[in-house]
Amino acid sequence: MKEFRFRIILIGLFVALSIYLLYPTFADYQNTQTIEKRLSSIADSVLAVNPTLEKADLNQILELEEDNIKIADPSIKNAREKRVKLGLDLQGGMYLVMEVNTAKLLEKLAKEPDAKFYELLKAAEEETRLSEENLVSILAAKIQAEGKRLSLYFGSIREDDAEIIARLEEQENDAVTRAIEIINNRVNQYGVSEPSIQKQGSRRIIVELPGIAKEEEAKRLLQGSALLEFKFVKESDFTVPILNRIDEVLAASFSGGDTSAAADTTAPEDISEEEFAKKHPFFAIARINPQSQFADGFVAEDEKEKVDAYLKRPEIQNVIPDNVEFLYAAKPFVNAEDGKNYYRLFLVNKAPELTGGVIVDAQANIDPQTTEPIVTMQMNSEGAREWARITGANVNKRCAIILDGGVYSAPTINEKIPGGSSRISGMEDLNEAKLLEIVLKAGALPAPVDIIEERTVGPSLGQDSIMQGFNSTLLGFFLVAVFMIFYYKKAGTIADLALFFTLLFIMGILAGFQATLTLPGIAGIILTIGMAVDANIIIYERIREELTTGKTVKAAIDSGFANSYSAIFDSNITTFFTGIILYQFGSGPIQGFALTLMIGIVSTLFSALVITRVVFDMMAAKGHKINIG
Repeated sequence: MKEFRFRIILIGLFVALSIYLLYPTFADYQNTQTIEKRLSSIADSVLAVNPTLEKADLNQILELEEDNIKIADPSIKNAREKRVKLGLDLQGGMYLVMEVNTAKLLEKLAKEPDAKFYELLKAAEEETRLSEENLVSILAAKIQAEGKRLSLYFGSIREDDAEIIARLEEQENDAVTRAIEIINNRVNQYGVSEPSIQKQGSRRIIVELPGIAKEEEAKRLLQGSALLEFKFVKESDFTVPILNRIDEVLAASFSGGDTSAAADTTAPEDISEEEFAKKHPFFAIARINPQSQFADGFVAEDEKEKVDAYLKRPEIQNVIPDNVEFLYAAKPFVNAEDGKNYYRLFLVNKAPELTGGVIVDAQANIDPQTTEPIVTMQMNSEGAREWARITGANVNKRCAIILDGGVYSAPTINEKIPGGSSRISGMEDLNEAKLLEIVLKAGALPAPVDIIEERTVGPSLGQDSIMQGFNSTLLGFFLVAVFMIFYYKKAGTIADLALFFTLLFIMGILAGFQATLTLPGIAGIILTIGMAVDANIIIYERIREELTTGKTVKAAIDSGFANSYSAIFDSNITTFFTGIILYQFGSGPIQGFALTLMIGIVSTLFSALVITRVVFDMMAAKGHKINIG
């Protein structure tokens, strides 16, 4: 047995790892069933007490209860994040192919465009639909073919055509980047779980929104202009009493109405963290820096949902004034003490002082005096007048720059800013400043975003697809297993065992890489089941030939495996390369098929050449008779 020890340990490790990676999927399924049963019971109880309750009100109660269930048990969220993800065709949702209309961008950038310009632009737009070349290059070639310089419509007379083309191409690419940034922000704000947003080609954006039920609302969300707002952050003397009151109400709610527990916001040295969390449930998760002059909260990323659930509670909504709202920073920062990601929580005016429609330009640069990254922004004449008035009346106050509900920056106004030009500092590096530049420019989309392809899958159809795919997989496995046992007897049973491990490894790898399982992916698994026994059949036929020559069982096994390697590797490697090509050049469904096919090939080779070989060698070593049919 010593000669088999390494291979047995290796197989055991792979099996244990696959089971470990698949456990969150099993746990998520169990959690989903438990939550659905509990919500169904709550719905029955609520309707029994109030049978005339509106469906919308009932759904709101159930959503709040579901949030509380998930917050109470963090393992539910962890299992959901680590499970095997389902594609749109299995979960239901929307698949959109969107295209940034760069022709409108060039039309907007052109100076004094005439009828000829519009004619050339229209011809270039039609040509670009049939070409991989970008619109700027095609339009530039058409203008030059007319014997005109590009400076007639773009740039200045001092610039040559190459400089103008380079700048226009950069603006064209930047428009797509800004559109992706807007869509990303809006999708995250909308609360879509596991969205996929990818750039395709030069102008197209593929958006997958699993679980979306309101298609028209989602399309309006994606095609609308980004909402850029300037709102003042409330001062500490206004914010602290509200935070204290929120903490008191929560403490009273959790302690059955006793408000004496909530006394102050700082934990004395003789009180434990658990006791402080009971007395101050809000300040335990929305921490305030006592050394700071600001009353901003700091919320750990894994506690953000809990804070949101607290702030949605009706008794908390009654505490918060109607003219203010809590907003998070657009991105977290890493706390050096515990290594966790934290979001900054601001209390801001609900009504904006200014919106992003007045921004006409933004530029990221390095301040030559301080060498720190800065972003300068320029407003139109109307915005400049308003900005001068606003900044002049609010010196030493913080103004939050908000895109789609996320605070990107909250600088302090040091003085009145005339002329509509202002500067934002505080970024960590130039990359962050560049991102903020894109965000500021994205206040209004530079070009429309058109939906050129749309597919919607209902949740019931997705559930049917899951069941049909599951049944097809079982049927395929059963037929192959029966055939192998019938034709190869005991050796066929060994092949079926290897086939079972192949399926386990495929699902384990999918879970480990957090891949998305689609209906074509299930087809790839079913194909793998049929292909998986090919290697075993080649090996068994070679072993059978070796046994007819009079060799011993062990010698026949050694020769059978050795002489089968070339045929097995040739067929599987060529299929693997085909899978790579499909994955590289195919779209979403084809990529799903190719991915599971490639994973299946690797798993098949391991099962056939390692697991099957170990079983055969162990049986031969112990003198068992090996029946190959």
